[in-house]
Amino acid sequence: MKVALLGGSFNPPHVGHLMAASYVHATQGVDAVWLMPTFHHPFGKQLEPFEARVRMCEALCRETSGWLQTSLVERELGGGGRTVDTLAFLVERYPDTRFSLIIGSDILRDLPNWKDFDRIQRMARVLVLYRAGYPAPDTVGPPLAEVSSTQVRDLLARGLEPSELVPSAVLQVAREEGLFGLRGPRVP
Repeated sequence: MKVALLGGSFNPPHVGHLMAASYVHATQGVDAVWLMPTFHHPFGKQLEPFEARVRMCEALCRETSGWLQTSLVERELGGGGRTVDTLAFLVERYPDTRFSLIIGSDILRDLPNWKDFDRIQRMARVLVLYRAGYPAPDTVGPPLAEVSSTQVRDLLARGLEPSELVPSAVLQVAREEGLFGLRGPRVP
């Protein structure tokens, strides 16, 4: 089996995540894409509760026909969210699975801060997707949507609903959980 891993805070998940996962599934010869919400952010970023972010990821996964799944591996490890540790755990747990790691070109500048990136590259094929606004050599695919969770949270903080940037099922979970200051009636 071939699985691509898409890790992140997913605070909240948005259409950019869905587009990245869809692109990789459609073009990179993988059987599944696993969303891996961070349990504890390695750089101390404030996050909504893990279980709420998992529920939002699961809502995003329902937009697909089963190839997109949410992994709880970060909670199981309970660590600091270091990709190398998560990947080593997954490689040992699933010895017959070939892993790819999806990162956006916007992350490239942060790679010097990652623990053992050379080891990550030995354990998984690293797919660098071209995120709009962040051109870089050796990226895969066309520019993906210029959307970020930070942008979504900023819109929500201003009382604007980012319905073109976040799938309605994800917004519904956020509303039900009272995340990001959202409260209100259920959307039919």
